[in-house]
Amino acid sequence: MSLMQVTMLSKPIISDTSCFITLSNIGELNLLRLLYKQIVTTTEIAHEFGENLPDWVEVVSVCDKARQELLELQVDKGEASAIALALESENPFLIIDDYKARK
Repeated sequence: MSLMQVTMLSKPIISDTSCFITLSNIGELNLLRLLYKQIVTTTEIAHEFGENLPDWVEVVSVCDKARQELLELQVDKGEASAIALALESENPFLIIDDYKARK
């Protein structure tokens, strides 16, 4: 997928904490906003990030807490919430770095 194709994605982008931290550390958090139409994350990830996220990042709660708790048996709380939210969303694009969580 080319950068131009990624830029045109209109599906929701769900980001894990690592993406926010890495881009923030290099002063490029705004890249997400430039590349994607809608950035969504969970309240757990926003809390893990430890700073206020920009207002263009929509922070939501996972509806199916039971599913999230099941996922937490295998991966950490942030990854579990991101995966649970992705499962609740229509055609999402999930940005997640943890190998076990990606599997």
